[in-house]
Amino acid sequence: MTDRQKTSSGMRLNGLTLAPPQVLGGVRLVPLIRSGHREDLRLSPRVYSEEFAFVEIDPKTVYTSYVPHGLVANWTTDGGAVYGSQMALAAKKKDGKSYGRFMTARGLRKMARREGKTQLRFLPLHVAMEGLLALHFGGPDIAWTEYSTAVMRTGLSPRSETVVPGDQIAGLDDALRLFEIHENQVGMLVFVSESLASAFVVPHPDDYTALHHTLITDFYGELIWQFGCYATENVMFPEPINMQSIESIADLRREVDALRRRWNRFNTMMSPALFDRAYHSERVYRFKPFSLERFVTDLDPSAENHIGEAIYADDGTLQYLKTYRLSSAQTRRAYLLSQLAGQDWDLERCAETLDCRKNELILRLENAGFGYLLHQHVLDEARATEKKRLKSGLSGVSRADLLS
Repeated sequence: MTDRQKTSSGMRLNGLTLAPPQVLGGVRLVPLIRSGHREDLRLSPRVYSEEFAFVEIDPKTVYTSYVPHGLVANWTTDGGAVYGSQMALAAKKKDGKSYGRFMTARGLRKMARREGKTQLRFLPLHVAMEGLLALHFGGPDIAWTEYSTAVMRTGLSPRSETVVPGDQIAGLDDALRLFEIHENQVGMLVFVSESLASAFVVPHPDDYTALHHTLITDFYGELIWQFGCYATENVMFPEPINMQSIESIADLRREVDALRRRWNRFNTMMSPALFDRAYHSERVYRFKPFSLERFVTDLDPSAENHIGEAIYADDGTLQYLKTYRLSSAQTRRAYLLSQLAGQDWDLERCAETLDCRKNELILRLENAGFGYLLHQHVLDEARATEKKRLKSGLSGVSRADLLS
């Protein structure tokens, strides 16, 4: 682990209050309120109109995806306010090159690119997704005989994941369009069918007003799309106000404050993957006094996992956040890669760690979409061996049973 990487236990939304949610069908939107915001960091959108973009990560690596917009961070180093004219100029700045007429593409350099002394452009969510795709991207360092020649030569390239645009999530468009934006609102937790789909935070209330509509152009996990298709009317609420105890305006104010606290606890309880889970983060870009990081939760296959990116000020306050929930298949792929890399890509040792047979691990890798990592004869042999075990009735006997 380098000095750019760290492991933390649970995200802290310092200075942010979770307001009572707004609910439409199976979509629950929880506004995030910041009473005291900074003026020395502002975010503004930069729209890209092309069908897709390709981003040069390094001379040998290109990231390709639909990128509807980027975010431009403007800041000051002396704590002074960022003026609107600076943000207007940032939004109009030429960024990359557009190609094609019928099928158009935009070529960009770097996920996060410095554009001036106090200006940084980065691609929201794609910073985090590129980190997931790059997870152990180099492949094995040792020339194990089971791995294919192509993997030993080029690593996991090409590596891809499938996502769903926000306008395909049932009810999300209507919910974002109909519900009001609160005073001092700087973010939103988006739940679909009572599952956290995304968290979004910006430094300033005016930034949130300008970026609120971008939530529909963000991408979400396939699992969230499925939840949206089958979601039913939300019926989960905390204990309501006790009407019998209200005899004055002061009593009503007390009960309302108590209800807001119950909503805050309730909404926090609904987001265990965000507040209660360990996550690993990596600093992507440092621009004093702020840092842009990307993170991934601990990839526990039995729990929900998120990736995301965040901007922290040096005082530890969260200024920007955007998250994406991984599907079970995406979690499984990342988990298997982490386990393999943790055992130096030794299949035998990795199988022992996972308490399974080597052939079972090979078939798990194939089912997860990593069959191309291995030689064809290795896959064929694993299938044949497991098939024989199934025929002989030993498939349900565990390794421990065989050894006992």
